[in-house]
Amino acid sequence: MNVKEMLKAHKLLKEYKYDLGKLDKGYTNRTLYVNLTDQRIESKPVTDLMKDKFIGGKGFGLWYLWNAVTPETKWSDPENEIVISSGPIGGITQYPGSGKSLVVTISPLTGMPIDSNVGGYFGPLLKFSGWDALEVQGKADKDVIIYIDGNEGIVRIEEAPLEAVDGHLLGEQLTEMYAESEADKRNISVVTAGTAAEHTLIGLLNFTFYDVRRKVPRLKQAGRGGIGTVFRDKHIKALVVKFKGVKGDLNHPADISQINKAGIKLHKEIHRLDHVQNRMRQIGTANIIEVMDEYDLLPTHNYKYGSHPDTYKIASDVFIKKYITQGMADGCWYGCSLSCAKAADNFKLKTGPYKGHCVTIDGPEYENAAGLGSNCGIFDPEYILEANFYCDTYAVDTISFGTITAFIMECYENGILDKEKTGGLELNFGNAEAALELLHQMSRGEGFGKIAGLGIRRMKKIFTEEYGADPDFLQDIGMEQKGLEFSEYLPKESLAQQGGYGLTNKGPQHDEAWLIFMDMVNNQIPTFEDKAEALHYFPMFRTWFGLNGLCKLPWNDIAPESNSTSDEPAKIPEHVQNYVDIFNGVTGKNIDKEELIRQSERVYNFQRVFNIRMGYGKRTHDKIPYRSVGPVTVEEYESRKDRYDQQLKELIGYDPEGKTTEQKMKILRKYREEQYEKLIDAVYMRRGWTMDGIPTIEKLSSLGMDLPEVVEVVRRHL
Repeated sequence: MNVKEMLKAHKLLKEYKYDLGKLDKGYTNRTLYVNLTDQRIESKPVTDLMKDKFIGGKGFGLWYLWNAVTPETKWSDPENEIVISSGPIGGITQYPGSGKSLVVTISPLTGMPIDSNVGGYFGPLLKFSGWDALEVQGKADKDVIIYIDGNEGIVRIEEAPLEAVDGHLLGEQLTEMYAESEADKRNISVVTAGTAAEHTLIGLLNFTFYDVRRKVPRLKQAGRGGIGTVFRDKHIKALVVKFKGVKGDLNHPADISQINKAGIKLHKEIHRLDHVQNRMRQIGTANIIEVMDEYDLLPTHNYKYGSHPDTYKIASDVFIKKYITQGMADGCWYGCSLSCAKAADNFKLKTGPYKGHCVTIDGPEYENAAGLGSNCGIFDPEYILEANFYCDTYAVDTISFGTITAFIMECYENGILDKEKTGGLELNFGNAEAALELLHQMSRGEGFGKIAGLGIRRMKKIFTEEYGADPDFLQDIGMEQKGLEFSEYLPKESLAQQGGYGLTNKGPQHDEAWLIFMDMVNNQIPTFEDKAEALHYFPMFRTWFGLNGLCKLPWNDIAPESNSTSDEPAKIPEHVQNYVDIFNGVTGKNIDKEELIRQSERVYNFQRVFNIRMGYGKRTHDKIPYRSVGPVTVEEYESRKDRYDQQLKELIGYDPEGKTTEQKMKILRKYREEQYEKLIDAVYMRRGWTMDGIPTIEKLSSLGMDLPEVVEVVRRHL
């Protein structure tokens, strides 16, 4: 069926016309609100309070969500919202990495607010169409598309019965449907989920950008926390925005010269240095696969190990030489010369409903190679690419899928699961065929894939209650926290990174703090106070990207030549100043690097209180599984026996000579768990929180975040 026939089958449910308006200093000063239950479309003002205290991006999303839900709201309730916003800097074309969207909802996995940072054109085009954010609430009776035409000033809710659901097909269909010509396809961005989002709690959202060289809509993912599951539960088939006329001054910045100056400087650094630093233009984030292996940080066999003899089979050069197209400007927004959105072209699929199709695959990124590959003991680049494709089009978070599958494989090898329980799947480490079938089952909503799609937290309960598994063992090896699966770094030898995972607001995702090299390799933060300072600064600094519609990669995946001689090289201070300059250049404000951190602190503390309001967000929720701290099993300890024995002698004063491995493990565990608790104390103190993890009223007041409704929640829990 062609797209014209599909379009004819659309039923217009509601149309809303609006004045196009004009951006001023990065803001349109209004939000598009859509309620799918009563088919209501409205314009809501963006207030000065929102801009001053929440800035934009995920800050706006959290504020709208706070006002939409109650402490009793569940992810599947109609009042739950999906909010998409870029931020005041989002959409500028002069500075690399300025095309991000931030998505916020109540997570099916965690029950708390989740935020996810995603590329593609949707956020900037939404802003240029006249809206600082899109706020979607309610549930439709049947599958609908929300269509926004930013040149005509029209919003429509259309019933859409015939289009595909899977992301790569639906993205192509809707791009062709709403474009007037081949050239017009670049003016369209589509947000979709996929079939697995209907049957699992780990659904993601795909955001498209049209690749004019490959002539195909590419997919970028808002991956974490099950946002795509919420999307499909609301019967949203897609969001579509169309805007023609992108140019460098559409934000109407206060001083474009500041933006140009910072952008030119960074473009020159990327041109000079990328090929000798991180090779982002060659391979993207997959450049670190072999680096992580070398430093014993590559998660292998459900985070038991940090390296493997077969890692060379999935090293970055393998993908560069055989799979990833070279010589393309692979930016996922205009003007991004870092060009890290790499792709494998004309990849022929071997399994599943699209077997035999030749497709373009986004990536693999590092997380996909590590999670789908080494963590599951699978060192096959073609499996990684195929699983990567199917995760994307089915709308399955690759990080959660990799960590879930690795957990299942360890349970299988320990006899907790068998072929009878898994419906015939032999889920040993290394079984690529079984892993792919598990993924296809998630798409179909059947078999053991349906259980796996519930996530590790719920599987631990099922395996204990129905299969008689030891709950303590499952707690130790189940790499989830707050309900969210860990991303793909092994933090056992970095106490700071354990905190970087455990002390997050949304769960163990490295976008708040990636401190492994500072802590473990470079020994830059040796004391608890040093670690606490790093776990204050870096989460706040990284939060700032999500308030402004920015990607973090241009900050620290390229560094100026002089950086090593700066006072604080881990912060990349020249680049920090760049961000101060472009924020001031867009908004006309006059912040400095200290106020930049305070902007993030306001939102970060607000999100912590939001978690507490939803029944989470205290010290007990910041505990982490012991597998992320130290060796759970005898084989783990003995794989690094010399290291652990040395630590027992030097750090604890315990003589391991003549002791059994179990005795040594017990002593080491006590020490490491105590260290983590001391770290929590130091971080809470530095952040201005109580020892139960609650922001104090004094802290909120010092930030100007002592809003009455926020203080009320804190008072109840203090």
